[in-house]
Amino acid sequence: MMKFGIFLRNLQLTKKTKIMSEQTFRTLGEFIIEKQEDFKYSSGELSRLISAIRLASKVVNREVNKAGIANIIGQVGNQNIQGEDQQKLDVLANNIFIEALSQREVVCGIASEESDDFIEIKATNNAHLSKYVVLIDPLDGSSNIDVNVSVGTIFSIYRRVTEPGTPVQMEDFLQKGIKQVAAGYIVYGSSTMIVYTTGNGVNGFTLDPSIGTYYLSHPNIKIPTVGKIYSINEGNYIKFPQGVKDYIKYCQLEEEDRPYTSRYIGSLVSDFHRNMIKGGIYIYPSTSHSPKGKLRLLYECNPIALIAEQAGGKCSDGFKRILEIQPTELHQRVPFFCGSAAMVTKAEEFMAKNINS
Repeated sequence: MMKFGIFLRNLQLTKKTKIMSEQTFRTLGEFIIEKQEDFKYSSGELSRLISAIRLASKVVNREVNKAGIANIIGQVGNQNIQGEDQQKLDVLANNIFIEALSQREVVCGIASEESDDFIEIKATNNAHLSKYVVLIDPLDGSSNIDVNVSVGTIFSIYRRVTEPGTPVQMEDFLQKGIKQVAAGYIVYGSSTMIVYTTGNGVNGFTLDPSIGTYYLSHPNIKIPTVGKIYSINEGNYIKFPQGVKDYIKYCQLEEEDRPYTSRYIGSLVSDFHRNMIKGGIYIYPSTSHSPKGKLRLLYECNPIALIAEQAGGKCSDGFKRILEIQPTELHQRVPFFCGSAAMVTKAEEFMAKNINS
């Protein structure tokens, strides 16, 4: 038993030494400083924003990793504004991110998928002078927590359009996706990663849990123009528009480089992350039960669309560019086609052929 204990200690030391000796990766903090000229506003503001998100992600990661042994899985007993049953971790993650973002004098308002209305930040004396609003899906795919499947956080950052020093208004949040100054997601999986963009490419950072630091592990991510994965909940096939049904059949035909492989996790972050790395398309279309779509434009589609486009991909609602849609309400839903550019274009062709069906 003593020998085994010595073995484990040596293994831990060897791993840590190897990580540090091979670690030519830059930390997330170092990367932000080096790339500060890419952010057209104050670099200090971006640093504080990302720092708050980084801190909150570590806390959420800790809670996610102990979900099976702590009393934080299952439903709360309440529903969110969308009428969905809230998971305990939804509420916990929501509170963690709001608390972290509220303590930095850079955010004047937060809108969350889990809250009915936006939150005006008044945690500090100068909060009303802050220039940014954050929209967040604190725990995407949280229904997967109970079965130990990857989940994520999605965030979107805008500069407010109303005058700093005045109360934050709804119009500060209802901006087109092209107005985002930064967007990203955190995936809590076999490793924990932050992937984000400030409009100058996409970079991914992996958390080293032994020292609690994010390192640049995926620089300048690019989505393959064509992939071999399509991600859609085919259980709802009967409810899909005819264009989507025809595209699925196209993916399954034994022609050229097809059939494609079907992969669907049920967590937007996880499905998109895989497809961005390997190449593929993610589709959450309108259905006969949800004619406007199911995913939220502001909390999910806009930030993922900005990342996809910055990585060379494409996102639309089946007909028009996601980032050009003018939001009319906080919890607005839209159909979502996202991923490798050629695959999204092909899906749009099928949608256009069946525009009236």
